Amino acid sequence: MRYKFAAVFCAGILATVTTWAAQGHGADEKTFRGEIADSQCALNVHSLSQSHKEMIAMKPEIKTDAECARFCVKERGGRFMLQTKDKVYKLDAQVLAEQWAGQKVKLTGTLDPKTNTITVDKIEALAPNPR
Repeated sequence: MRYKFAAVFCAGILATVTTWAAQGHGADEKTFRGEIADSQCALNVHSLSQSHKEMIAMKPEIKTDAECARFCVKERGGRFMLQTKDKVYKLDAQVLAEQWAGQKVKLTGTLDPKTNTITVDKIEALAPNPR
């Protein structure tokens, strides 16, 4: 009986570790480049151009993209998102994204295509293009 329990226990651990390894730890990790924006501006809730320029023009106290993104999240119920040239992605790591609000970044994570949400592993500054 003791050996049967040990075998079942070991099989359960092996199955858990195999599932864990396949689910996220590098399995479908991708790199995305874009701006950490807010859902209000990026999804044209109060913007006509998927940018911060309308809000900055409307509110003189908001002077930068970062200030706009933080304002729209805090005061307008938005969420931080990654805005690329042709797509907008939801981000699971709102606290981490807030640190990079309004900045161009390289983001590493795993995309869930069903929810269009990136599980964020790392965010870093996007190196400027050499001229």
